Amino acid sequence: MHHETHSATPYDMHADAMAAVDAAMAQAQASGRHVLLVMGANWCHDSRGLAGLLETPRFAALVDRSYVPVFIDAGKPREDAANNMEVARRFGVDKLIGTPNVFILTGEGERLNPLDDVTGWTDAASRDEDTIYAFLAAMAPQAR
Repeated sequence: MHHETHSATPYDMHADAMAAVDAAMAQAQASGRHVLLVMGANWCHDSRGLAGLLETPRFAALVDRSYVPVFIDAGKPREDAANNMEVARRFGVDKLIGTPNVFILTGEGERLNPLDDVTGWTDAASRDEDTIYAFLAAMAPQAR
């Protein structure tokens, strides 16, 4: 099921990416949520599709409850023009092969999803919505 109708452009190539990540981690720590870090690009159909999907009511409710979302511009990794790689490296990812990339992080900065998952989201726009929802629900902090 394609979600062509949702297309958001939240990847700001001029933002201070590390500061944005730090702020999201502080917010996550304070609220008991995880950080949902998406490294993508506004030129990328899959990055925009994923961001748009996260803004739909069904996903927004889950994200608001469980995550602090942060969108970081990744440039064009396939053309060796990756942007903000220091953010990816901070969480143990040395190379981005495409966009988008999804990191699930604790407020302390521990990455919870494996490397192949982080870099495996390049087909995000063609993924089944229910599959994405189930993943985010499963990775959410469990209510204590």
